[in-house]
Amino acid sequence: MAEIQHHNNEKNGVFEIYEDGVKVGEMTYTWAGTDKFIIDHTGVDEAFNGKGYAKQLVIAGIEYARENGKKVIPLCSYAKATIARNAELQDVLA
Repeated sequence: MAEIQHHNNEKNGVFEIYEDGVKVGEMTYTWAGTDKFIIDHTGVDEAFNGKGYAKQLVIAGIEYARENGKKVIPLCSYAKATIARNAELQDVLA
């Protein structure tokens, strides 16, 4: 089972996904002020493609935004496409 860890500071942050204790992907973001963040990269190791890990990372970022009253600007092409295809993820768009 995959585990997601979140690391954040006042400038940027990352959601990392692990399978059996090994990091297999990440989604990075940069803060744009105090109320929104820019998703700038989502990537998963090629060996783990097709397992839905990138989407899990985007969803984790959206859930973090919801829980903390933040907005999201998806500049990463994967995050932008994932959010565009899933109306239930669009409520936190800046």
